[in-house]
Amino acid sequence: MARLAAFIIHLDRATDRAPQVARLTEVLPVTAEVLPAVDARAALPEEMARHDRSLGLAPPYPFALSDTEVAVFLSHRKAWAEIVQRGLDGALIVEDDVEIDAPVFQTAFDLALSDFAPDHYIRFPQKDRERPGAVLAEDGNTRLIRPAEVALGMQAQLVGAGAAQRLLDWSVRFDRPVDTALQLTWETGVEMRSVWPSGVSDISHALGGSTLKKRRGGMARLSAEWQRYRYRSALNRLARRQR
Repeated sequence: MARLAAFIIHLDRATDRAPQVARLTEVLPVTAEVLPAVDARAALPEEMARHDRSLGLAPPYPFALSDTEVAVFLSHRKAWAEIVQRGLDGALIVEDDVEIDAPVFQTAFDLALSDFAPDHYIRFPQKDRERPGAVLAEDGNTRLIRPAEVALGMQAQLVGAGAAQRLLDWSVRFDRPVDTALQLTWETGVEMRSVWPSGVSDISHALGGSTLKKRRGGMARLSAEWQRYRYRSALNRLARRQR
């Protein structure tokens, strides 16, 4: 039987999310503990500054990383490091702004475990946005897939120890948000899998909103949307070439 843990990434000063964290510890199928998130306000400036757009990865990421995006990436690196340092086979990593439909999630989690290995990274997305590149396992209407293109989102995932180590080695420096980085499977060497339906939903709107939102107005917003479209198009072209 796999030796697993569950980590709920939670920012200590986000006290309004404490009740949801307590709920998650009750409904997750693995004994869970709170993993303190890296606080962008308290992180060392030199650590925040070393992650930039100069890594030469394709496609180039068109935006500068915010301090919050860096802190979120470092928080997931912290979770990956816990998996490796504790000698776990893997861990369920969950952010604190999600809701879990326990019966649906249990089915999804069991299906993920049925095909779980240390080099696996299995996502439990909040929306059905991924087209299957291959269907790996099924249980009724629940499917474990290898997506043709990996969608965004870090709400919940089952990460094997081998995948965690590979991602730690690869992301000593990074130049884009963590979910965007994980789309570059040809760079990370980590194959992404997803289960749907997952039983996971994002409730950040009910908990004060996402900490990642950037407010842009007028031409700045239009420019950002155009750059985002060009980036997605380039990413999808690269993903198709790797199949």
